[in-house]
Amino acid sequence: MKISSTDINCDELGGKYYLSNEEQHFRVTIFSNESVIRMTNTRDSVAEKYDKVFVENVLRAVKEEKHRRMELVCDSITDSIEKMAERLHNTLIESNEEEETKEGEEDTFLKSV
Repeated sequence: MKISSTDINCDELGGKYYLSNEEQHFRVTIFSNESVIRMTNTRDSVAEKYDKVFVENVLRAVKEEKHRRMELVCDSITDSIEKMAERLHNTLIESNEEEETKEGEEDTFLKSV
């Protein structure tokens, strides 16, 4: 499975972790409570019981990848918020400068009248 194009979902209460990759038409379900890994493609499905340590290592790798992806998403959102705040700040500064310029022009006009 290509990690970058693989979806990772989990039902932690049920102890199930799902990895699906439409590009390769595979789905992997990890049943952590039973130490079983099931691989399914469009025609076949195979489930096998593995050593508990092996399944825990696989789960650790899946959780680390999911956590890494969440960090990337959070970083992206944080960057977007910071850029938006900077644009807003710059717009407010420009608006204030325009307002001050208008007030200065009105004062000059009133003094000349």
